[in-house]
Amino acid sequence: MNRDVIVIGGGTAGMEAAGQLAKAECKVTLIEKEEEAGGHVRNWCHLFPDRRNSADVVKYLSDLINQKNITFLKGTSVESINKSKKKFHIKTNRGHEMLSDAVVIATGFDLFKSEKKEEYGYGIYNNVITSADLEAMFRSGDLRKQNGEIPGRIGFVHCVGSRDEKSGNLYCSKLCCVTAVKQAIEIREHLPESKVFCFYMDMRMGGAHYEELYMQSQEKYAVNFIRGKVSEVGESINNGLIVKVEDTLAGRPLKMELDMLVLMAGMEMAEGGRKIAGMSGLNTGENRFFAAADNHFGSNISNIKGIFYAGTCTAPMNITETISHARASVTEVMDYLKESNI
Repeated sequence: MNRDVIVIGGGTAGMEAAGQLAKAECKVTLIEKEEEAGGHVRNWCHLFPDRRNSADVVKYLSDLINQKNITFLKGTSVESINKSKKKFHIKTNRGHEMLSDAVVIATGFDLFKSEKKEEYGYGIYNNVITSADLEAMFRSGDLRKQNGEIPGRIGFVHCVGSRDEKSGNLYCSKLCCVTAVKQAIEIREHLPESKVFCFYMDMRMGGAHYEELYMQSQEKYAVNFIRGKVSEVGESINNGLIVKVEDTLAGRPLKMELDMLVLMAGMEMAEGGRKIAGMSGLNTGENRFFAAADNHFGSNISNIKGIFYAGTCTAPMNITETISHARASVTEVMDYLKESNI
């Protein structure tokens, strides 16, 4: 095609879209605000449901963008997007000024800032951590508490910043339940003497092999699931964590002491995506992610002709869905370039 396409965002979706566009002989400029491509998956240890090493996915994506048709601008953010006739004019914070025939937005997501939920004590108590913090501990191989002790009782709180009217996020982040199950299993593998508790509202295991993983966590790894929302976290005199929760199945309140509490942070529209929406006139939905032209057959199409979406900038997705969505965006771009005779 020999056309110019700019991809904004160098995570899973952006790398996949850029690589497939380059294979179709487009000249691609991939813009990433961080100094390294890979997005969130780069910081993960093992992936659900098959527990493969995240490095496998990162290598696949890195190899994909290592093509002669791709220019990778790292440490770069978009400052303006304007359309004139059939061309997009894009300026960056590093002084680049570029023309493009089409644009793919792949700005991804940010994790909910768990410190906003003060009742859970993140940033207040040493051993309250997030799911992302726990992945970093898995990668390092060190699961000790801050005082160097091995935790014996670990709890997981689901839906932190999701399905929460107070947080302004009424939607389900879709992946918190299965992430908690995966991490609970890994905790039991690393610390076989530990006891693990998951506090959930309801289990949403909507993916291939997710339900099997959930059953395995109970039958093989003895993970305890307690249906109830944590109302408050405090600290005991010996620096343990006191968790108050109502067991809605048993119909009684519980008060437990734990050594570590993991908050399953939900997904939100990325700050970079919000900035681009504001500068470009791209529509966002009630969930504040980018609003697709049609939820059924136009999920990659924006309200501006020539701008397309890829991945979790439109809604929470797992890696498989993200890659598929990115590939679909490439199909839309190619159709647009052909139909527009650009």
